[in-house]
Amino acid sequence: MNSFLALGDDTRREIVLLIAKNGEMTSTSISKHFPISAPAISQHLQLLRELRLLNVKKEAQKRIYSVNMDGFSEMEELILKVKEDWSKRLNRLERYALKLKKGKKI
Repeated sequence: MNSFLALGDDTRREIVLLIAKNGEMTSTSISKHFPISAPAISQHLQLLRELRLLNVKKEAQKRIYSVNMDGFSEMEELILKVKEDWSKRLNRLERYALKLKKGKKI
C-alpha cells in the first residue's frame, strides 16, 4: 500500500491529524478518540509506521507516536510536481483562450 491509499482511510487520516495536533501521543491515548478497538487502532498505527508516516519510540511499556515529516515530504514532492504540471497546462490554455478572444487564428 502507498501513503496516499493509506491516508484515504478516514480513521488513519484522523489518527495522523490527531497526532500532528498533539505532537506526541501514546497508543492508549490515541485509541480513546475512536469508537473502534485498541487492536484495530494498533493495526492502523502499524501500517502508518511501515509507510514511514509515523515514528514510534518505546518508553517502558508505552509506545509514543509522532508524525514523521520525511514520509510526508515524499508525498509533498509528488503533489508539487502534479501542481506544477497542471499550472503549466492551465497557463497554456489561458494563452490560447486569450488568442481566441482577440480573434487570432491559432
